[in-house]
Amino acid sequence: MAGRTDRIAMNMPSMAKSRKPTPLRRTEPTNSKPGKPVRRKTAVRPTSKPVARPAATPGVSAFARAQRFLASLTDHERLRIVRYTPENFNLDRMRNLLRRMDNPQEEFKCVHVAGTKGKGSTCAMIASMLRACGYRVGLYTSPHLIDVRERIQVNGEMIPHADFARIVRSIEPLVARIKPTPTYFDVLTAVAFKHFAEQKVDIAVLETGLGGRLDSTNVVNPEVVAITSISMDHMAQLGNTLAKIAAEKAGIFKPGVPAVTVMQDPEVESVLKAHAERTGCSLDVTGKSIEFSYRFEATRMQGPHNRVCLTTPTSRFEHLTVPLMGEHQAVNCGLALAVIDKLKSRGFAISDAHAMEGLARTSLPGRMELVCESPKVLVDGAHNAASLDTLMRAVGQYIPYDSMIVIFGCCGDKDIPGMLAKITGGADKVIFTAVKSIRTADPEELAAQYTELYGKMAQVARNLDEALEIAYRAVTKEDLICITGSFYLVGEAKELLARKPPKPV
Repeated sequence: MAGRTDRIAMNMPSMAKSRKPTPLRRTEPTNSKPGKPVRRKTAVRPTSKPVARPAATPGVSAFARAQRFLASLTDHERLRIVRYTPENFNLDRMRNLLRRMDNPQEEFKCVHVAGTKGKGSTCAMIASMLRACGYRVGLYTSPHLIDVRERIQVNGEMIPHADFARIVRSIEPLVARIKPTPTYFDVLTAVAFKHFAEQKVDIAVLETGLGGRLDSTNVVNPEVVAITSISMDHMAQLGNTLAKIAAEKAGIFKPGVPAVTVMQDPEVESVLKAHAERTGCSLDVTGKSIEFSYRFEATRMQGPHNRVCLTTPTSRFEHLTVPLMGEHQAVNCGLALAVIDKLKSRGFAISDAHAMEGLARTSLPGRMELVCESPKVLVDGAHNAASLDTLMRAVGQYIPYDSMIVIFGCCGDKDIPGMLAKITGGADKVIFTAVKSIRTADPEELAAQYTELYGKMAQVARNLDEALEIAYRAVTKEDLICITGSFYLVGEAKELLARKPPKPV
């Protein structure tokens, strides 16, 4: 490797590089009753298939029209500055819209998930396990990578173009009569609720968009609430301390609804416990009140992976292989298993064996996803300092490589010095580029700041296509290209690489 310094400027990472690695039957529900009134029958079991709807005719043009309408609404995900005010974040506006739609969110049960890191992964694992147990499962997550319909799925299938267009069109006149006007995320959430109600899902797994207390999803009465790892992110909206951010996430707690979380910073845990007590709900912590452990191992058959164990009075999950890469995914997996256990205690018919089969089938695009083999190209949506730290550590454990080139782009409202600090610990070469968002950080400024803070040179590319061309010229088959910093960048990368794959090296 030393002989290749003329090709790649080598800044040795702080961690060691990895070595090269060596028909379902549902059980019947218990007789236990849920701890609160339910909106449908008390026996919690998969429903019959939804009533067949007439074949919808709207095509791409109707879907495009729906997208144009959504684009006309305020989209806090893409604004450069978002003020956390009652005008911008207001549950009354969302409730008003849903009331005019006959409250579709009351037609199904749900799990509600908030947190800073790992929400999407946790939701995906929960949904996959419930599907394997025979339930019809809705899944609502954000952001999307390529297609907005990725956010709204039933049993792993995206909402059809025709249904998306039809539901948006039915909502459009309602939006016009509501002041202040519902936002992009409000309407997408309403579309998800309507689709889940029409599809007669047994249960939906809902990920919050921003925070929790004033998030558009916080109008449901969940069966279980889950809080993933909390760290510094969206400080301009949620607060500049962990305690303030944790208080916003804890806003999804509901009286009598069990809540579960992972081991957190002591400041965060204290806030969550206080909110749970005030709300009147139980709060369990994996690794504390819930017996949970995990370990990393590498075998010839499976390569590097994590195994988890979780035990409660009603569940016993032993030595399960975590389906997603990274130590952080072991923690997320423990939280997902804890949610499944809580659902079981609330009357859901869940077989541990079937849940384990569902867990093994979990997949999630854009999270440590190896999208090319030659050259090796990895994409990951890490978009804050904590998630980048996790990514750099995980890459060192899971992906064999000689040198790593990081292509990095992020939004300008992030903790950029904190993110750059994590990159410098793992990258041998950095190429900064812009993301396709009005909020993008200037890549020239990123490079200047990187050099000023760490005394290391970096390259700048006008766009991702140019960044990849620079990286391709520098790598061999033993090297790794890692694209990270933003889900916008990851989505663009997946689209670009599918359309224009690299030449093998």
